[in-house]
Amino acid sequence: MVKVKVFDYEHEKDLEKEMNAFLKDIAEDQLLDIKYDVAAIGEDEDEQIYCFSAMIVYRTK
Repeated sequence: MVKVKVFDYEHEKDLEKEMNAFLKDIAEDQLLDIKYDVAAIGEDEDEQIYCFSAMIVYRTK
């Protein structure tokens, strides 16, 4: 069965930490794909909010 795991954080280091924790629990041959995106919301530099997101597509055993 193919599944997805979605991650969404305001800081890229938080995203990296959580993705690495998830990836260490699956075998390399289970990993099918990783999609990554960044969005910035706000009208000026003082009010910008960043959204770092990723989706891991993997196969279960």
